[in-house]
Amino acid sequence: MEFKTITLGFEEGICTLTLSSPETMNALSSELNSELAAAIDMVVADRQIRVLVITGSQKVFAAGGDIKAMASCNPEQARAYIEPIHQVFNRIANLPMPTIAAVSGFAFGGGVELSLTCDFRIAAENAKFGFPEINLGIFPAAGGSQRLPRLIGTRWTKRLMFTGETIDAAAALSFGLVDQVVPTGQLMEEVKQFALQLSRKPPLAMKRLKESIQQGINTDINTALFMEIDKCCSLFASQDQKEGMNAFMERRTAVFKGE
Repeated sequence: MEFKTITLGFEEGICTLTLSSPETMNALSSELNSELAAAIDMVVADRQIRVLVITGSQKVFAAGGDIKAMASCNPEQARAYIEPIHQVFNRIANLPMPTIAAVSGFAFGGGVELSLTCDFRIAAENAKFGFPEINLGIFPAAGGSQRLPRLIGTRWTKRLMFTGETIDAAAALSFGLVDQVVPTGQLMEEVKQFALQLSRKPPLAMKRLKESIQQGINTDINTALFMEIDKCCSLFASQDQKEGMNAFMERRTAVFKGE
């Protein structure tokens, strides 16, 4: 499929999805969202992909919602615009493989919310984050008002979303919004090295572990513990489990095939 607003790159089990609509600062237009959905279909279908990296340009990750498209919306039209974004973002959040947001430049509103769907957020030193929606008479509703407090707590979520202020990468790190800050020119190399590390892990175990963490945090501890047992024990039917344990006993490096 030919894309207009994104590009896809594949290397050593890593898929890099780059938002590439500079004329709109990678705003979350309906076209970009549709292409994201198609790209996710491709990622899910390709068993060779072990890690997904989402990034933008050095100057902008994503500027947020398409204000021109939303300005004249009534409630029903707003729902028709927001719900497809929710659907795509939910799919990214629930992908079976690890996901990394590599953020350089501006990440505002929906751009930050897109990064929140990823398992990890690595920021360049030039990154800027903010939720300006309150100044537009709305609030972050591409999952942000729910995902961010689960990540950093309600205190800092309210600070960022109530004020609409912009923070730099260092502040984002101190708030817990990002996991790591690296020199701007080294962002993609640092992300690649981390992605390679993750790509060598057993994909079936990674999938079950991700499910256990994400499903468990949204339920009571006793139910979550039962889920943990079921998901872990199911892996003992996999070749990867046999390979991993045999390699350990034989003092060699395991080679996981996702089987």
